[in-house]
Amino acid sequence: MRKRMFGFAGLALMLGAAPAWVGAADPDAATAEGVIAKVHEAAKYLHDKGQAGFPDFNKNARWVWKDSYVFVYSCRDNRMIAHPLRPDLVGKPILQMEDDKGNLLFQKLCDAGKKPGGGWVEYWWPKPGEAKASRKISYTQGTEVSFQPDVRVGAGIYDETMSVEELNKLAQQAIEPKKDVP
Repeated sequence: MRKRMFGFAGLALMLGAAPAWVGAADPDAATAEGVIAKVHEAAKYLHDKGQAGFPDFNKNARWVWKDSYVFVYSCRDNRMIAHPLRPDLVGKPILQMEDDKGNLLFQKLCDAGKKPGGGWVEYWWPKPGEAKASRKISYTQGTEVSFQPDVRVGAGIYDETMSVEELNKLAQQAIEPKKDVP
């Protein structure tokens, strides 16, 4: 039933006839569209600024919004490059990190980030300020940074309803050129 309601809500918003309950989502929660946009913005930022931009992701409020944040990592170098909420992870190995269900989350993020346009990964991670893990789905993509060819940027949302397949379609739509409607 939730999927039907979500589909109806999306259609209602597109038609400009959204019922009152559609806007009742948590206003402090990031959206999938917001995550995709922020990851694309971060990838372009690092592409343009280069390695000098890495520290900006550790301290700049631009990369932290609502209940989400952008993190930067290297699969080839097996290390976290920047993380605004967990500075203790910066410089640390990542490929052996497991979520609460034993998934090697960064290995999955590295695989998804190899795809043209990036991809989404599901794992279990605590929300900021909480100890218990919740379902998190993160979008990641690679970016070209001078003198460091294997840089990935990612951000995520805590969501119990959207599937990785739905999110990957949404991400693909965000990178496809917009067609003029007659």
